[in-house]
Amino acid sequence: MRPADCAAGAGLERLDAAVAEVVQATGASVALVYVLPRGERVLHLAVVAGAPGHITAPWARIDLGAPIPVADAVREDRLVWLGGREEVARRYPRLGLVLPYDFMLAAAPITDGAAASGGLVLLWPVFRPPEPSPAERAAIDSFCRTACGVLRQAADHGHLTPGNTPRVLPPPASRVPDPDEALAGVSFAERLPVGCCAMDLDGRITFINSAATKLVGADGAVLRGARPWEVLAWMREPVFEDHYRAAVVSRLPTSFTALRPPDTWLSFQLYPDASGISVHITPVAGPEGADTRRDPLPSGELAGVTSLYHLMHLAAALTEAVGVQEVVDLVADQIVPAFGPQAMAVLTAEEGRLRTVGYRGYTAELTERFDLQPLTAHTPTARVLNTGVPSFFATFAELQREYSSAVHPDGMASWAFLPLIASDRVVGSLVLAYGQPHSFTPADRAVLTSLAGLVAQALDRARLYDTKHELAHTLQAGLLPHTLPRVQGLDVAARYLPAGRGKDIGGDFYDLIRRADTTVTVAIGDVQGHSIIAAALMGQVRTAVHAHATIGTPPGEVLARTNRLLVDLDPGLFTSCLIAHIDLARHRAHLATAGHPPPILRHPDGRTEVLHVPPGLLLGIDPDASYPTTEVPLPPGSTLALYTDGLVEVPGSDIDDTTADLARQLADIQGRTMDEVADRLVAYATASAPRHDDIALLLIQASDR
Repeated sequence: MRPADCAAGAGLERLDAAVAEVVQATGASVALVYVLPRGERVLHLAVVAGAPGHITAPWARIDLGAPIPVADAVREDRLVWLGGREEVARRYPRLGLVLPYDFMLAAAPITDGAAASGGLVLLWPVFRPPEPSPAERAAIDSFCRTACGVLRQAADHGHLTPGNTPRVLPPPASRVPDPDEALAGVSFAERLPVGCCAMDLDGRITFINSAATKLVGADGAVLRGARPWEVLAWMREPVFEDHYRAAVVSRLPTSFTALRPPDTWLSFQLYPDASGISVHITPVAGPEGADTRRDPLPSGELAGVTSLYHLMHLAAALTEAVGVQEVVDLVADQIVPAFGPQAMAVLTAEEGRLRTVGYRGYTAELTERFDLQPLTAHTPTARVLNTGVPSFFATFAELQREYSSAVHPDGMASWAFLPLIASDRVVGSLVLAYGQPHSFTPADRAVLTSLAGLVAQALDRARLYDTKHELAHTLQAGLLPHTLPRVQGLDVAARYLPAGRGKDIGGDFYDLIRRADTTVTVAIGDVQGHSIIAAALMGQVRTAVHAHATIGTPPGEVLARTNRLLVDLDPGLFTSCLIAHIDLARHRAHLATAGHPPPILRHPDGRTEVLHVPPGLLLGIDPDASYPTTEVPLPPGSTLALYTDGLVEVPGSDIDDTTADLARQLADIQGRTMDEVADRLVAYATASAPRHDDIALLLIQASDR
């Protein structure tokens, strides 16, 4: 069985002309088009123009929550503009770390005003105006509208299936000389007393004159079609490849000096454009005091600059990952496109057996063959976990020589089995499989071993985080009501959603207290902070509110008594709380608030209003604070929505606007049960913007008894 593979760029060829048009209209040097499949939160790089795939590989898949310009543009539905290297480094340090070159960048959402279907990224050289012109903005908007229509139509017909690699568009067609002119051009280059060569955007030499071959000391047949730093031992130092990357990304001329052993210093000047790079090579005097006794480096001794930048990018990304699944997703998103394998799997040891915690490129059926194997099995994955020694197999024959029982179910050509070692402990194994033969040079092995070390440290941290997080939320779940009492004449739904990644346990709570057949009290609140202390205080507040409400204490007095309790406890944390006493017989509700977001009332006719309850101080500040009570009608068919601020707080937005937006959403959801309404409201809130706080929601709909 072969690894899962999907058609790369299916349906996306219709974007080619639009991409070319926006590049020409804006003068951009590089364009990247991302696709956001329906129901996903990961952007897939689908189309690339003006840059080779190995430079864009680290950004082949981008989580919508990642601190990357295109993710911000799509998530926040706005144009992101970066005016140069300094701004890139300040606002997006991970991007600045991996692309430390001069360029300007714009990222825009591909959207029709409803939901985004992808994103566009454009890069420019820095010798342009500091802001996009109105014409350029119009060209970007036009492309995004066109692309949105294409992507939606492709999705509707089932043709939108982003693959593992993006479509790389060819450079714009150059002027084609006639045969006599081409011959004259070659003759001209051959007569030059200095070296010159041409490289495509992928870094491969397409032309080199005789003077250049003499200067670099290699035959033209060896150089043509190759990257010079891969075939010339003395160019394996990072300087040449790094300047090539700088020329491609920035589209600016760049130069450097290098020593060709034993004592020849050469100056390289690189002139890039949309079709490739022209290189001018001349002999120069060496820097004063420079060491000329440098021997050529053995083949494969140094890792390439691109691999080192990929490692830096992965290291930066992993520092932001918290849970095990997030680490596995990041590893899969970065390693598969950036380091060349077609498939990968991460395994750990649990109770003497292998456990697959994540994979990419393999089918689920195939990974099940790895899962739950005993650590005593004679397999490369078990051996790596037991010994901590990596294994590399360039061919299946090599694998079978060492493991005679090995079978070939994945159809791959080469494999690397890497131990994940953290704090001198083997915490897992990383399996990388290559579809084409891979020789695993010493440089490759060094890079992959370093990569495994980064993954191991992140995985070890993530496992500790998951354990702590599970413990905290188990505690919190124990403090919240497991079920709400059923009351005739009320349709009730409650939802609780923990905060996003990296947040500790919160202090949101809700409750429904049945006092008699026709009266209930509902409460919702939020303890300041995210900690075990906040959760413990939440339990005390909920208990106090429940006890006072059970004996029929009015809402304002419940808050006043609970407030005095918190002042006496002096926990150093404050609490917001809203209490509503509902009288089903009289169709009335009495409400009091302690600094809590206002409730929303949906009337039987479907219109909604935000109820302005007279505010009281947060609980725990002033022992003498009072909490006035407001009475509102609650006729049959009306719905009361109580919520915590996590449902309406959006960074950069006014909370009054987001509350009004929530009220509009509640008005639009008609003819559904409260459970369905609650699910729709939470889904809308979490999809519209990332939430950085816990969410609690309590819906109460009154009906005829």
